[in-house]
Amino acid sequence: MRLTFLPAGGWIIVALVAAVLLAALFVGPARSKTTPRQRRILAGIRLGIVFLLLFGLLRPTLVYTKSRKQSSTFLIAVDRSRSMRVADSAAGQTRWQTLVRTLDECQPSLQKMAGDLEVLAYAFDADAAPVGLAEGKLALAGEPQGNQSAIGLALEQILRREAGKRLAGVLLLSDGAQRAVGQRDTPPQIPARQLANQGFPLHTVAFGQARGPNDARDIDLSDLQVNDPVFVKNEIAASALARVDGFVNDNIAFELLFETQPGKMTVVDGTSLRAKTSGEQLPVELQYVPETPGEYKLTLRAASPPGELVTTNNELSTFVTVRKGGINVLYLEGGHPVEAKFLRRSLDSSADVRVAYHWIDAEAPDTRPAALADDFRPGKFDVYILGDLDAAAFEPAELAELVKSVKAGAGLIMLGGFHSFGPGGYQQTPLAEILPVQMGALERQKFDEPIAGDLHLPGPIRLEPTPAGEQLRLMLLAPPDVNRQTWRTLPPLEGANRFRALSPLANVLAVSADESKAPLLVAQTVGNGRVLAFAGDSTWRWYMRGHEALHKRFWRQIVLWLAKKDESSEANVWIKLAARRYQPGQRVEFTAGADSADGEPLAGVELQVTVTCPDGGQQGVRTSPQGTSQAGAFLETELPGDYTVAVVALKQGQRLGAAQARFLVYEQDLELENPAADPSLLASLSSLTGGRALTPEQLPRFLDELRKQPLAQDIETETKVTPWDTWPFMLLLVGLMTGEWALRKKWGLV
Repeated sequence: MRLTFLPAGGWIIVALVAAVLLAALFVGPARSKTTPRQRRILAGIRLGIVFLLLFGLLRPTLVYTKSRKQSSTFLIAVDRSRSMRVADSAAGQTRWQTLVRTLDECQPSLQKMAGDLEVLAYAFDADAAPVGLAEGKLALAGEPQGNQSAIGLALEQILRREAGKRLAGVLLLSDGAQRAVGQRDTPPQIPARQLANQGFPLHTVAFGQARGPNDARDIDLSDLQVNDPVFVKNEIAASALARVDGFVNDNIAFELLFETQPGKMTVVDGTSLRAKTSGEQLPVELQYVPETPGEYKLTLRAASPPGELVTTNNELSTFVTVRKGGINVLYLEGGHPVEAKFLRRSLDSSADVRVAYHWIDAEAPDTRPAALADDFRPGKFDVYILGDLDAAAFEPAELAELVKSVKAGAGLIMLGGFHSFGPGGYQQTPLAEILPVQMGALERQKFDEPIAGDLHLPGPIRLEPTPAGEQLRLMLLAPPDVNRQTWRTLPPLEGANRFRALSPLANVLAVSADESKAPLLVAQTVGNGRVLAFAGDSTWRWYMRGHEALHKRFWRQIVLWLAKKDESSEANVWIKLAARRYQPGQRVEFTAGADSADGEPLAGVELQVTVTCPDGGQQGVRTSPQGTSQAGAFLETELPGDYTVAVVALKQGQRLGAAQARFLVYEQDLELENPAADPSLLASLSSLTGGRALTPEQLPRFLDELRKQPLAQDIETETKVTPWDTWPFMLLLVGLMTGEWALRKKWGLV
């Protein structure tokens, strides 16, 4: 204990103030107005006031220290997840039974330990919760039911609840396998490092074997692949990999189920496969052809053989969109990979256009698709694109079938190239009947001959729409008053085919912008179909020179015109999910928007997005601009089942349309799909904190040893007493000053 002074302003200031106050004592009321007794009373009161003021200015402080013992806390965390029910311990006991038996053996040690320090217990699965502890026994009633083992999150929650306490240690009893999803999947190393930084050891006890007993008998489906979206009457191909463990040489049945009615799944295809070795991965491929448009659920399922415990991994589900009125395009190319690349990219950007592409070497028959004749039959494709591909690539009967398809209503466009039109030998094929250009016999360009310059127009060549072309939507890249100017902004073509003569019924839609006005895009109607002859083969230059949007518009309008869908005026509201299958807790991202009939994004559109959850609840989702569309994300995916994302598009308060898409959060048995224990994780956590990795048999003795260690420590705290900074001091000072004034008032001195 010691007395210190902290003079306000320093000793010099206090001395000056003391001198002034003491001098003031000699200044008093006139002797003629007071009696000697009154003067003595006032002087005494004023002397007391001066003393108190000087006492306050000196600020005397009494400092002393106290010593007290701080008790420690010992925390116990018990794993109550379902994987603790796996029977892989000695004598066929489950991990949980072994854990309970071990804690019963430790009851005397825990009871004695509670006399020296605070012992608290928690049980955890997806979260941690306190567990009663009385006389060394934990209240662990019932079997573990948790569907997740969030070891890292549980440790964080326990440490947060017990923050500020001195820990004698933390005891973790678990199989060591972290099985958690989403925000609960906190790495256990994070709270372990926190314990290590504070000097608190984490001791672990591992239960179970590193390989679960059910791993050897299981069928696990994975890697579901589905072509989505598809058009009506197009084949849906579903494929997956089936890992077969333990059921060697058994016939495993696989089924494809399709949602033929809302909520009704019907088997539409099936097969049986047999694994020759345990662990073999079997490719499963099943098909179905939908007849009506819509969005449907699709499930690939493996039958569960006797003896398989875990069946949640026996099926995979997703959703597919079957489009109505989509345009199927077959694009055959033989010479211009760059043009083909950008042409396909532009067409693929349209959700309602599906392009099947084949590159064929006319001099190599093995590059021909096996089903080429079937691809040309009427009704198979809506539009055919023939690139720089010599007629030698086809059989005459195949091209005759293509002519039938065009007359029946399909569209056909032939692109320019060194082996297109006459140079490609098409004057001697059935296509000569329907192409809008006339080809001479001498135009044939053989493979081993130099390119004939008189058959081609040298570049640069700039396209210019004709008055007849501007009457059709396919030649309108902008509003009519600025359409020609927009065409002039496009880079010129590198060259083009020379059309020497046109068919009598041909309609020239575009010509070269020079004085020759050479025809470059020519149209003709044949039966119920439409045909275009395009002399160019380098529109990729538009795309590469910053005119991507115009390139997409041009080729989309070409395909729409050929498919006779160029007169539609409906807005297209759409929504696109990043995926159709998600883990519980996984983030779901999507984009949505509204396009005009030409496929152009509509400006000033407000989107209202709602997600319907499996339990029927609905949640609104905000979107933000992302280029020409809107982007959003949905996070509340803990509940397994089917979700529906619905979007409504409004413009100036008027409803433009709506769209919806479904996704699946699949049920995942995290605890039993791979029930193997992970004692190595527990050992690494103990090592990180300076703790011990124990077996169940070692735990009772370890607790006895821990109890014998000093579990409390002396804590010294310094206490300061400042009598000048208390209410009695202030009350006394104010009282004296008030009393002095009252006496002077009574005696008529004020």
